[in-house]
Amino acid sequence: MMAQYLEIKRQHPGCLLFYRMGDFYELFFDDAVQASAALDITLTKRGQHLGEDIAMCGVPVHSHEQYLSRLIRQGFRVAICEQTEDPAEAKKRGSKSVVRREVIRVVTPGTITEDGLLDARANNYLAALAEAAGETGLAWLDLSTGELTLQPLERTGLPAALARLAPGELLLPERLAQQPDLFDLWAEWKSRLTVQPNARFDSENGRQRLLDLYGVGTLDAFGHFSRGEIAAAGALVDYVELTQKGRLPRFDPPRRLAAGQVMEIDPATRRNLELVRTLTGERRGSLLAAIDRTVTGAGARLLAARLAAPLTDRTRIDRRLDMVAWFTGADALRQEVREALKRTPDVERALSRLTLDRGSPRDLACVRDGLERAMELRRRLDAPGQSPIAPLPAGLAEAARDLGDHEDLVRLLGEALGPELPLLARDGGFIARGHSATLDELRALRDDSRRHIANLQARYVEQTGISSLKIKHNNVLGYFIEVTATHADKMMPPAHGGAFIHRQTMAGAVRFTTVELSELERKVAEAGDRALALELELFTALVQAVLREADAIATAARALATLDVSSSLAELAAAGNWCRPQLEDGLAFEIEQGRHPVVEQALSANGGGPFVANDCDLSPDRRLWLLTGPNMAGKSTFLRQNALITVLAQTGSFVPAARARLGVVDKLFSRVGAADDLARGRSTFMVEMVETASILNQATERSLVILDEIGRGTATFDGLSIAWACVEHLHEQARCRSLFATHYHELTLLASKLPRLSCHTMRIKEWQGDVVFLHEVAAGTADRSYGIHVARLAGLPASVVTRAEQVLHLLETGEQGSAVARLAEDLPLFSAAARATPAAQAAPPAESAVESALKTINPDELTPRQALDALYRLRGLMAEKR
Repeated sequence: MMAQYLEIKRQHPGCLLFYRMGDFYELFFDDAVQASAALDITLTKRGQHLGEDIAMCGVPVHSHEQYLSRLIRQGFRVAICEQTEDPAEAKKRGSKSVVRREVIRVVTPGTITEDGLLDARANNYLAALAEAAGETGLAWLDLSTGELTLQPLERTGLPAALARLAPGELLLPERLAQQPDLFDLWAEWKSRLTVQPNARFDSENGRQRLLDLYGVGTLDAFGHFSRGEIAAAGALVDYVELTQKGRLPRFDPPRRLAAGQVMEIDPATRRNLELVRTLTGERRGSLLAAIDRTVTGAGARLLAARLAAPLTDRTRIDRRLDMVAWFTGADALRQEVREALKRTPDVERALSRLTLDRGSPRDLACVRDGLERAMELRRRLDAPGQSPIAPLPAGLAEAARDLGDHEDLVRLLGEALGPELPLLARDGGFIARGHSATLDELRALRDDSRRHIANLQARYVEQTGISSLKIKHNNVLGYFIEVTATHADKMMPPAHGGAFIHRQTMAGAVRFTTVELSELERKVAEAGDRALALELELFTALVQAVLREADAIATAARALATLDVSSSLAELAAAGNWCRPQLEDGLAFEIEQGRHPVVEQALSANGGGPFVANDCDLSPDRRLWLLTGPNMAGKSTFLRQNALITVLAQTGSFVPAARARLGVVDKLFSRVGAADDLARGRSTFMVEMVETASILNQATERSLVILDEIGRGTATFDGLSIAWACVEHLHEQARCRSLFATHYHELTLLASKLPRLSCHTMRIKEWQGDVVFLHEVAAGTADRSYGIHVARLAGLPASVVTRAEQVLHLLETGEQGSAVARLAEDLPLFSAAARATPAAQAAPPAESAVESALKTINPDELTPRQALDALYRLRGLMAEKR
């Protein structure tokens, strides 16, 4: 057995081998050591190899998915090795023959299909990158849905593309993995990289794999693809076939994402804007979490994919907005659609498992129920007078057609599947009675045989006079008669004419059999085995019936997801009073009463009052806003909300504003917040400059740039100089729509030099020595930053705040150079402490008359009248003091 294990392990280097032994998957040697540590399970040993103990651990087959999930999340790859031969067949080759075993699949982060291992509301992409003939191509596939997409790109666009996809696994050829200029990028994706031999990325081999996959003679019908794209897609198909051991799922026809088809958002911007994950890596608190009202897994995945890749084609954006607008005006129908969708299972993933021969009766039921909902929704959308809004917009009309008519398949699955469905087909009992006359006969024979056994037990009790006699069953002995040890002599031969044959003696019981019982057992076993075999045949036939309609089912599943996204965005718009954005091909950017979708939702949930809405107009004659104002006044929120409104609009969603008129943005850039990158030896300021450089080098006239506090990570004059030059570059060179927030008030002087720069500030109000943040944006500039006020709110010691106010006053009223010199000579910390000490040691003030009177009062001894008199007396003393 160990020889067999080592040979299979040799064929799958880099994988943990789940080696099937009975009801367990066992791991040996280093695999066992690694798995036991990763899973926190017991490490044992069994036998020896080359004089050393063989480490061993195992997980139960029936619950292996939970262990598999933990291993995959930790970056392991797992080869599943199953018994592929009946033990009885192995014995025919000799008593010591080993049951044949083979690896039936290799589980990697990008090739998971099980529901228990996947996030139902997120895609799990397997991506591949290739270069051929100087062309770079990226291809990605969701194995659980069959969606395949190809994209040509330049190397400079690779970080943004990978950030958009966030693949679970990325395939690379060795030559790309070894190129020094890409080392920094690969370091970010190190845990998800799978390096493959260069030969697997050959473009001609890739073309042939795609032709074979789709059964066509040319790829022209799918579009024109570069050699790099074909090489990447071919490597994907090869890898899937390799890990699935020859089984391929149903693939959608390849879709091409052309250059410039989606808004380019670099990794730093995605991170800063928290589109699908917050800075801490959580979904909660992100833009996606704030807008997600979908009720199906497929709808949630489609919404996330759209949000990650906002469109730049105004026609396609308007097509999506038309669907949302139609549902917004049809409240009753929208609720009906959403109620139907809530009862719709995940057809896409169920279909994928069935195509991979990994499906179950429950997956068949998913397909049946999903198609039933699809037909129900089609009838509802096609019904005359279904809404005051008519006719259906083009996108919804297409979705209604795509829902299709699946009456025959739904009827077949409905008649064939029983009410209670097991997790696995091999457990049986899932075919409904009446579907197969032959199966019903076998089940009757099996069940009748069991009744015969019950009758036989009653007869043996009467024959022997032993009321505790029982006929039992286990997997070793089969059916047997069991009596307690005290009654065993009554059944031992020659009693009862030797009819009872002794089988086993135990501590408290003795077991027997009879010829009659053995014959009955054979009939029961044969009937049960034949019934199960027939059920499995019927299951295969049902799967084939589904696969014959696979393309139509996948189309219906996509249509259901589209309806879910459109109706959910309409629900969001109706509840939040969002407006339809007006998209243009020009450079307009006008937002009236815009709001931050995430902050507004958080305020509403926490009872924090209404969000303060603000306008933003980056029209060509004022395309660069310089925003000043104190900390905590809302500058960062204002910057982000305008970027998020742009993302939402080009995703095809209504936006949180009273009105929005936007020219389509090709690239979105954001530099907000501070972070270091110690692993690469980059300080906070270095990271800031790298991100700023990327923005200034790539921004175009059609881009939107938001920058917050550029230059604050270095010396004051250095930072001011950098910020000054950046503002000039944005205005004169990039000429893009920009929001630039800063504390460098000196930059407002640029308004007289740069005609398209507009100065704005966050309004505040000072009241009785305190500062009130109004969170309103107004034209003008701020005269102060109020940083010391914020420091006081943060809880800095009073002595530090007082000293800071003194230093600020000195710097603001004197010549800065001499003022700084005087401050250095003053040793501020020590002088502040010295000034604080005498006050602390001063004699306590004399006791007042009121305090003396209070000491003489004992409240527990006073009557109500006396207490009232004492109160008036104290009040009189207070008046005398004044």
